[in-house]
Amino acid sequence: MDKLSQMEVMGLLIQLGVMLIAGRIFAEGARKFKQPAVVGEILAGIILGPTILGMISPESFHWLFPLGTSSIALDGFVQVAVVMLLFIAGLEVDLHIVWQQGKQAIFTSSFGLIVPFLIGFAFPYLFPDFFGYADEGKRLAFALFMGTSMAITALPVIARILMDLNLFKTRMGMLIISSAMINDLIGWLIFSVVLAMIGKGHQNISIWYTIMLTVGFTVIMLTLGRGIINRTLPWVNKRLAWPGGLLSLSLAFCFIAAAFTEYIGIHAIFGAFILGVALGDSEHMSERAKEIIHQFINNIFAPLFFVAIGLKVNFLVNFDFWLTVVILIIAFAGKIIGSGLGSRLGGFKWNESLAAGFGMNARGAMEIILGLIALENGLINEKVFVSLVIMALITSMTSGPLMKWSLSRKWG
Repeated sequence: MDKLSQMEVMGLLIQLGVMLIAGRIFAEGARKFKQPAVVGEILAGIILGPTILGMISPESFHWLFPLGTSSIALDGFVQVAVVMLLFIAGLEVDLHIVWQQGKQAIFTSSFGLIVPFLIGFAFPYLFPDFFGYADEGKRLAFALFMGTSMAITALPVIARILMDLNLFKTRMGMLIISSAMINDLIGWLIFSVVLAMIGKGHQNISIWYTIMLTVGFTVIMLTLGRGIINRTLPWVNKRLAWPGGLLSLSLAFCFIAAAFTEYIGIHAIFGAFILGVALGDSEHMSERAKEIIHQFINNIFAPLFFVAIGLKVNFLVNFDFWLTVVILIIAFAGKIIGSGLGSRLGGFKWNESLAAGFGMNARGAMEIILGLIALENGLINEKVFVSLVIMALITSMTSGPLMKWSLSRKWG
């Protein structure tokens, strides 16, 4: 059977070490400039990736990140990292606050999904040549993908920004997280339809089964599953070594839930997030236990994922200025207008509504995951992918400062 050679093992370990060191250095630098740590980590990846290191010293880049078995192993680490990041984001969600958001979350998520989706769908469908799309037979699928990529948010990025700004557990933070959760669920369902349209969806499960299984999984986990967890945790805390028993079982069920949603065709991160919500809502899940899990994941695995974003593409070679500007305008206009209007109709003040729009505008992981899948399946070209990545980076960098600016205003 195939296995990593001694040199590949050494290479993988060096990659992980370099990524963690660079991620930490640039994360601290980002904090100095009052930017979320995630921005520094993404910039670290850009410097280590083909854009900077690959251009200055191609030999060094290919030595550090060679193609082959070690590259597949690194991708595995990155996939595990994003799953774990969504798990701790779910742990921080207070369902009582989410339910209290009720009307506000429905309005914010609905308008924050529909408005950017329609704008993101219309322009690529009406002007496919501008977006570099020539396959007329898949024009509808391409437009649906672009609409979806404009409509969904990035829970890992949003959660990290809100945590860095100490806004996560506030009324505003819970509104943004609960709305983003609804957005992403619907967005992934739409994307599963797109994959089916181009013949790349799940081979064993139909779209309607995927939708029913996803809704069923969510409802069961947040009702019956939450009840079982609440009854089981006291036994775990009493009978197993603490915190080791709780940590290992929590991550084990996180991976199982992630595997289930991956199997039914949504994405592994959704299962991890829902399991985290169900577990974190238990009265027997102490804040100390959450903090241990949070520190373990957020300072080791999360940086690996965000640094890896910058390793995916050469921004200089595939950069198209006007395409990037148009995608940025569509992204900002759709999310800020849609989510802002929805929040206002939900009863928030204008400055809070605008802040919610800026918060929902943060992208990152989701767009890049969607973009990679679309790129691999020939639905978009490299220039569109680069524009989507740049859009994700800029919206991540501006989301926090714009939220702070908006909340400091005194509009009614």
